[in-house]
Parts: sequence; structure tokens; C-alpha cells
Amino acid sequence: MPALVLLGAQWGDEGKGKATDLLGGSVDYVVRYQGGNNAGHTVVVGDQKYALHLLPSGILSPGCTPVIGNGVVVDPSVLLSELSGLNERGVDTSKLLISGNAHIITPYNVTVDKVTERFLGKRKIGTTGRGIGPTYADKINRVGIRVQDLYDESILTQKVEAALDVKNQVLTKLYNRRAIAVEQVVEELLGYAAKIEPYVADTVLVLNQALEDDKVVLFEGGQGTLLDIDHGTYPFVTSSNPTAGGACTGAGVGPTKISRVIGILKAYTTRVGAGPFPTELFDEDGEALRRIGGERGVTTGRDRRCGWFDAVIARYATRVNGLTDFFLTKLDVLTGWEQIPVCVAYEIDGKRVEELPYSQSDFHHAKPVYETLPGWSEDITSAKSFSDLPKNAQNYVKALEEMSGAPISAIGVGPGRDETIEINSFL
Repeated sequence: MPALVLLGAQWGDEGKGKATDLLGGSVDYVVRYQGGNNAGHTVVVGDQKYALHLLPSGILSPGCTPVIGNGVVVDPSVLLSELSGLNERGVDTSKLLISGNAHIITPYNVTVDKVTERFLGKRKIGTTGRGIGPTYADKINRVGIRVQDLYDESILTQKVEAALDVKNQVLTKLYNRRAIAVEQVVEELLGYAAKIEPYVADTVLVLNQALEDDKVVLFEGGQGTLLDIDHGTYPFVTSSNPTAGGACTGAGVGPTKISRVIGILKAYTTRVGAGPFPTELFDEDGEALRRIGGERGVTTGRDRRCGWFDAVIARYATRVNGLTDFFLTKLDVLTGWEQIPVCVAYEIDGKRVEELPYSQSDFHHAKPVYETLPGWSEDITSAKSFSDLPKNAQNYVKALEEMSGAPISAIGVGPGRDETIEINSFL
């Protein structure tokens, strides 16, 4: 039962798409288990670059079955647009499977997301405004719309009415917005039903049968550990569980079937949106990391906040997820620095803290404690083995591995599919 979980070990945008794509040729199923089109993966195949927002990265690997699990929230218009864009580029999307239990992002979810974020002003969370949070809220409040509801107009209408009973009151009386018509929403959602139906399946059954048949299944998380609703930098988090446990609930697979958990680490640190970020740089180094690393959100288009590597966060990700391996990405971006600082601890109220503080206030006031490692100037993008790396680059990787608490089994030395050093096989 070779089931692997692959997830972000920082605040997301670590390069999970590259890692998933690297494994895609060796696995039978790639499963998105949470999030929605607020997550973005960039995959480079040859001279072609693909930006995926909702679809699993495995959709680019021939022979691999991509799956959108029950824990994902699906915007039908985004889904169909992505499928159309890939089909136009010659990508076969016919194997895609979508859980009938996945929840639908409705037009009113998007409206509520945008007006609420604007209403918060300076206290805003920094959401993508794509309706993700309100859809998960509807799910928990048991007024959500699921994919399977698109095929029973009576149930769909009842559920939309129930959801809009309260939402229209809020929109009109609190936000001074126009009420949303039930009939209009139902008509729009029904318009997607026939187009999506060929992909809808009992994915829980499919995946468990695949594991029983010794198929290789890769579970792909969106965002990252520090954006987890339970274990992230709350409230500046996403609305789901990108951590390893989310793969079990978001795909319907028991924890005893997970054989390996791989965390993706960037060789430095970035985040998008509001919230604390101890190693964030506001100087020319931060700007250089942003420029050289191409640090712009795939989905949001926003510039990412950049900072030095944070080993405290890496250790936390190892503990929370039970990581067995790391995939270190974008090592090539650090080429050219004479000295590279690494955050090994925090200073909080004059005290050195080695682990991530559970208190939001403490984390907000945490100051990074740095150790400086010698850098390198040699181009590493053509390196094919660990020994091909300059000695200082090797020492940097070894230091990060020791600080983070799990072995680094692969290293990204460039954006291309073949620009990866594999130290230990993930399979």
C-alpha cells in the first residue's frame, strides 16, 4: 500500500507542483485532498509552463489518474476553465475524477468572501476572495452544496434557499448589498451539471480499492502547514487542513494506509497575505529573493513576502505532520550570496525559544536568532548529483537537514522538470 502524502512545510508556495510532477510518472493516482482554487501550482515541462489552481498536478503525467477528493471545495467555472485550457494545449484530462461529496463554491460564497474582507479593513485576513472560507463555513454549518446535489434539482433548490435565508439578511442589512435570487443561483449551478458529470465518482471507493491493488497513490496538499486551520498561524490561515491528517479526512483513506509523508521546503521562506513572519526581509536581500525566485503568487498574482530560511518552522512541520522526508526547492535562487543567514531560534521577551510558540502574541513578537552560513557563487542548475554541488551548497543543505529534523531526499536546483537532484527515492 504505497500511499504518500506530499505537503507544504512552510506557508505554501514551496514548489509542491514540481515535486508532485516529479513523482507523477511513478504513481497511479494524484489526489487533491483540501483547499480550492486559492492554491496554485506551477509546473514546468520542457519549455512549457503550466499554472494549476484547482486541478491536481498529476493531470500533466500520462497514465496518472488525477482525483479531486471530498475535502476540496470546487468552483465549477474555474474547474471547467482549467480543463478547457489544458485541452487546448493537448493535455488529456479525461481521467480526472471528482468526489460527489466535494462541496461547491457558489456565487454567493464568493460575494460574501469579498464583502466581508473589505468590511474588516485593517483587520482583514488577506483571503483570495474566491469564496473558499464561506464555502467551508457552509459545510460546517450544514448548509453547503455538494457536487452530487447538482443532479437533484429539488434538493439543490432547497439547499440554496436554506443558505440564502441568512446570507441575504446579512448582505442587505449589514453590507447594504442587493439580495441574491435563489432561482438565479440554481439555474447557474444546474448549467454546470452535465459538463461535470463525466468526472463525478465515488472517489473514496476508487482510492481504497487502488491501495488494496498495490497501486501508488500520492495525496497532494494545497497551501502549507503554517496555513492549516488548526495548526497554522491562526487567524491568518486557510479554511482547511493542509497538514498530513487532512489527507485522511479529505480523501477518505485511513491513517494506517499512509506509508510516507514528504514536506516541501523552500531554501528560504515566503508567504502571501497578512500575518506574522519572523524572518521577513524589507531590504535589498528580500527584494533580490523576490526577483530571482520569481516570487509572485500563481493564483493571487500578489508579490510574496520573502525572508531567510526558518528552521523553527521546519521543525514544527516535521512534528505536526510526522514527516519522513523533505524536498528542498529553489536552492539555485541563493546562488550569489557570500553569507546566508538561517533562523535557528527566536528571541521572545529577551528569552531564546527553540520551538514555535503556541501563543499568537508570542509568535507575533518573535525576533529571529540567526546563524550565518557561507554561500556559493557557482551555477548549480546543471547539477545532477549531490556531489556536483559546490561544497558550501552541500554544507547548507546538510545544515538545514540537521536543523529541520528529517532527511532531505531531493533538491530542486532549477524550475525545470529535470532540474532536480534525487538523493533518496520517495518510492
